[in-house]
Amino acid sequence: MSKQNVEQLAAAQKANAEVMMALLRTAFNGVERLTALNMAASREVFNSTVANAQQLLGAKDPQALAKLNSDLAKPSVEKWTAYSRSVYDLVSEMQKEVTSVMESQYSSFTKNAASAVEKAKSTAPVGGDVFAATMQSMLGASTKAFDQMTSMAKQLSDIAEANMKVASSATSSVVSAAKKPAAKK
Repeated sequence: MSKQNVEQLAAAQKANAEVMMALLRTAFNGVERLTALNMAASREVFNSTVANAQQLLGAKDPQALAKLNSDLAKPSVEKWTAYSRSVYDLVSEMQKEVTSVMESQYSSFTKNAASAVEKAKSTAPVGGDVFAATMQSMLGASTKAFDQMTSMAKQLSDIAEANMKVASSATSSVVSAAKKPAAKK
């Protein structure tokens, strides 16, 4: 193995290690943020449960108990929607960060591979250009596949975001409609 090949291999390993560290950093940050979100949600659920139980225990008759039970259920729908939106935003942001790292790594890989194919093509013995052409074709196919995968991931992300907006809107409508009859009483 020539010195140039060893240097190229070392550079490739260093680049791969940097990409792995960036992905791990993103994953740890995401897990940390998700854990904080879940802890805050758990604390809120616990506090609400205690407060609701105290209110229910203080009810004097069955009608008051039924009304309290109905009133206590409404805010939990809004809280659940807000929590779901926060989780979606977190996951979406992490997906964008990972995609960004992968796109930059893939871009670097294709440039290096194209350069290596060109070098091999220029120094190849007779018949070596067929191998180089095959490698260029494979590189082109993998680039096209990566572009399609990236496009599909973006479309899925857009669909999920649209669904989240529709769900939030529908939940808001239901909560608003549920509050109107309660306000009239």
